Amino acid sequence: MTDARRHVVPLRESTRAWFLISLQTFGGPAGQIAVMQRTLVDERRWIGERRFLHALSYCMLLPGPEAQQLAIYTGWLLNGWLGGLIAGVLFVIPGVIALLALSWLYVAQGDTTLVAGIFLGLAPAVVAIVVQAVIRIGGRALRHPALVWLAVAAFVSLAVLRLPFPLVVLGSGLVGWLVGRRWPDVMARAATPDKEGEDPPLIPDEALHHARPSWRRNLSILAIGVVLWVAPVVLAIALSSGSSTVFTDQALFFGGMSLVTFGGAYAVLSYVAQAAVSHYGWLSANEMVRGLALAETTPGPLIMVVQFVAFLGAYRDPGGLDPWVAAVLASLLTVWVTFVPCFLFIFLGAPYVERLRGSAALSSALTGVTAAVVGVIANLALFFAVHTLFADTRTVGWDHFGLLVPTWSSYSWESFVVAALGLVLIFGLRWSVLRTLGICALAGLGLSLF
Repeated sequence: MTDARRHVVPLRESTRAWFLISLQTFGGPAGQIAVMQRTLVDERRWIGERRFLHALSYCMLLPGPEAQQLAIYTGWLLNGWLGGLIAGVLFVIPGVIALLALSWLYVAQGDTTLVAGIFLGLAPAVVAIVVQAVIRIGGRALRHPALVWLAVAAFVSLAVLRLPFPLVVLGSGLVGWLVGRRWPDVMARAATPDKEGEDPPLIPDEALHHARPSWRRNLSILAIGVVLWVAPVVLAIALSSGSSTVFTDQALFFGGMSLVTFGGAYAVLSYVAQAAVSHYGWLSANEMVRGLALAETTPGPLIMVVQFVAFLGAYRDPGGLDPWVAAVLASLLTVWVTFVPCFLFIFLGAPYVERLRGSAALSSALTGVTAAVVGVIANLALFFAVHTLFADTRTVGWDHFGLLVPTWSSYSWESFVVAALGLVLIFGLRWSVLRTLGICALAGLGLSLF
């Protein structure tokens, strides 16, 4: 395919569009997808809504941040693999820079009255935001009693039985596939009706980029992508002489996480929080909540919170390096191993999208995973609420199993006040996430000062 055919939109013009989009990607995946739809479908009319939703459906089948993958996919449609690279990189760059600066500010000034007061307001606000995510996703996904039970089972598996997150995700997909074979109506996904009376896109579907799938193409992409993905990890292992360091632990953990992050950022954060806090000890549970609050206030995918986790973990265990140098290196390494697989998934799978879209079995499996995600996010809400609203916690149950509950006498009345304010702003006044975080941050600062 020639370059002229590949760039159905001038590359400079599309690059400028993606740069402007990257500065507006606040509010989680729903807000990010809305920004892309408004810019690409409604305003510039480069792609039709049917084709846009077609791409979104494919991205939701994949592990990783679906909004960034949607940017890569639509960039590929408009400008080939170069357009996909530009769109995907620009989508995360503002968030990487902003969160790197905020992580530095937190480590350098986190114990000051000003910063401590702001985080006193941000952390309880996150509880309200995650509760909103549970209700929103549950309202869309749990349209049958069987799906409700699947969500409850996922919650119990994580919160009580302490089963690994990837096992819960894979098991839910398997259950969805089995139920779909026996009762297809239960797992049938709701179709999206076509909109009438809208102007057609300026670029017809047949003019968008396409590629003929082949084993040679797939092996080339896979070989180049895997080498680029693992090269920094191999270098980190080589520099450490094969011994375990914070760099190798973070590279291997977050690299593996990028392959199992089905269900969006809120779903995987439960898995990341438990491992980073309980197993590796990179940060505390309260700091994990603060990291999510920072990710909520910056552009880009919410999973960018892993950058904050890596920054704190490496700063406290620099392994002979200057703590600030170690923190920055670990932060960038974690971003690399987290987001590089997104490009592989799109460039490999895009030519097969139509085949995937027609698969009823795959659709049933995805429905099962989506239902389980509601339980996963409910577990995350419990984790954040217990550690944010109370100073002490305990486990009710058996040796390795049990439910995390608070020590009721250790409640923080300031956190309860701010959390209640966040719930009122989000559910009562229907304010945006960013606006709610700003007001709650000011409320926390006021409580800490007065």
